[in-house]
Amino acid sequence: MLLALALQVVATIASPPTDWRTLPPLRAPTSEAAELVSDYVRDEVRAGRCAAPQPGALSIDLAVYVADNGRVRRIVPRAINCPTVEQYASGVALRSLRGQVEPPEVVGWHRMTISFAWR
Repeated sequence: MLLALALQVVATIASPPTDWRTLPPLRAPTSEAAELVSDYVRDEVRAGRCAAPQPGALSIDLAVYVADNGRVRRIVPRAINCPTVEQYASGVALRSLRGQVEPPEVVGWHRMTISFAWR
């Protein structure tokens, strides 16, 4: 019985639902990525490894699993055909959320977006 419960918890955290529109927004401080942080994304776009839908900006949607104590357990970036920036955005989100997430009303997956901008 305990093993079945543990496996169910692991499966729940393993991946977010397919329709991210149903995820509640993450209750955490929001901010645009700092210019220095955006430089990496700019360089990836300029090198042709990623495409930005609009010049000088790129946004990444993230699904974030938040535990009952407000700790981030997993971050899954939405695929934009640029794995380096997807993973980079996940790391930026994790650093910015550490200790900043309020305990959620509902434990589980939430959504957030990180926007990178450059000149």
